Amino acid sequence: MTTSSPDREWKKGSAEFLILSLLEDQPRHGYDISKLIGIRSGGSIRFHVTTLYPLLYRLESRGWIEGLWVEKPEQRRRRYYSLTPQGRAALTSQKQSWKEFVAAIARVTGEEHA
Repeated sequence: MTTSSPDREWKKGSAEFLILSLLEDQPRHGYDISKLIGIRSGGSIRFHVTTLYPLLYRLESRGWIEGLWVEKPEQRRRRYYSLTPQGRAALTSQKQSWKEFVAAIARVTGEEHA
């Protein structure tokens, strides 16, 4: 493990939270989700399609997101994912858990910003 990249288990444990968070404001297709995670994390978190799409399918099978195929002129067909009411509830719960976790880590380590 290098100090410049997050531990693999942290990435695995937060993957669903990251995806749901990106879908909170608008529907997105898989490539867009992957690209935004990379950009917003400064390149330290990346999801390859072999990892991302199984996660999307799992979230869809739970009823947290729903996918819709969209065809646009001059573009290939893409599946756009959006949050369902159950997904919004799951995201709200995960946000609260994340805040509590970060606060607990800060208390243990004495760090102001974890």
